[in-house]
Amino acid sequence: MKLNQLPLGARFEYDGQIFTKTGPLTAAAENGGQRMIPRYATLRPIGEAPPAAAAPAARQLDEARVLAAFDDFFQTCQRLTDDFSKPRLEAARQAFLAALKS
Repeated sequence: MKLNQLPLGARFEYDGQIFTKTGPLTAAAENGGQRMIPRYATLRPIGEAPPAAAAPAARQLDEARVLAAFDDFFQTCQRLTDDFSKPRLEAARQAFLAALKS
């Protein structure tokens, strides 16, 4: 097994010593001290690996709040846009709203 396959905190044996992974390329020896572990090193895991950190829950957005924020943004864009560009801005708004429905 390679070091990049182990989660942080996992224990393993390398060169006859027991280490705990502390970073992407580093490990703490059981008897003290830090050591760089080469990417090519083959390691022997010890015990069970600690559970990987759970992925954060997907953020839920309130549709009404998103649409209200977009409308505020669009109103500001209209005030800042010249008359020549307003039809393109409105077309972009319609495309955005249509993309939300699909």
